[in-house]
Amino acid sequence: MLEKLETELKLRGFTDKTLKAYLFHNKAFLNYIKKKPEQITQEGIKSYIAYIMSEKNYKAASTNLAISALRFYYEEILKNKFFTNIKPPKIEKKIPTALTKEEVKKLINSIENPKHRLLVELMYASGLRVSEAVSIKVDDLSLEEGLGTIREGKGKKDRHIIISQSLIPKIKDYVANRKNESEYLFSGWNGHMSTRMAQKIVTDAGEKAGIKKRVYCHILRSSFATHLLENNVDIRKIQVLLGHSSISTTERYTKISTKQLKEIQSPLDSL
Repeated sequence: MLEKLETELKLRGFTDKTLKAYLFHNKAFLNYIKKKPEQITQEGIKSYIAYIMSEKNYKAASTNLAISALRFYYEEILKNKFFTNIKPPKIEKKIPTALTKEEVKKLINSIENPKHRLLVELMYASGLRVSEAVSIKVDDLSLEEGLGTIREGKGKKDRHIIISQSLIPKIKDYVANRKNESEYLFSGWNGHMSTRMAQKIVTDAGEKAGIKKRVYCHILRSSFATHLLENNVDIRKIQVLLGHSSISTTERYTKISTKQLKEIQSPLDSL
């Protein structure tokens, strides 16, 4: 029943991740409602959304993904306008967290495996998403220029990244002396290292370093943006490096940096 959906997603060039998510949510909905797609009503969709929010405890972002998956199938494929009166839940605008520079140093210094250490250094130094870091290829790095290219990042967009000058000799040495040749900088059993493996490396390093904050891959990207802002790098340049379509996404990181706030004197101190 969902063959048309899968075909249309592929024709429109959706990523594998989006394709899997859309198929999953549509299958889950049909299993819940126990009806054929042509028998679905708006009330059935509302009932399912209420179910995943209350019974499955879906957060706003996950609920919105489910709604997007259903909307694409029932509006784009089956041409039923079910979603005109269905409002997606508002996503909480939480301030992203970042590590201090000292915490980044502790994190990196806690990693003994050279390959794992290089991975964490590169994620922080270049502001990479974990999926981008594990899948980057050696040929995508222009080490002499101190630049690299992310091929088909989020939204299937290419972008340039900066490579830390201190990492260039480390990358050259690592590639020259690694045991297994691979087109990927960080090879794994089946091509490149898995994102799950990278996540475990970062989490374990955070625990070993004794960092009290929750340490995960994306916090390295947040820290990259925050520390550039603290060094007075123009926010539009940071937007380009991060690959954000909208400057408002990049501006979230201005809320993390407390450096300028600390420089403000409380009026009580001047009494």
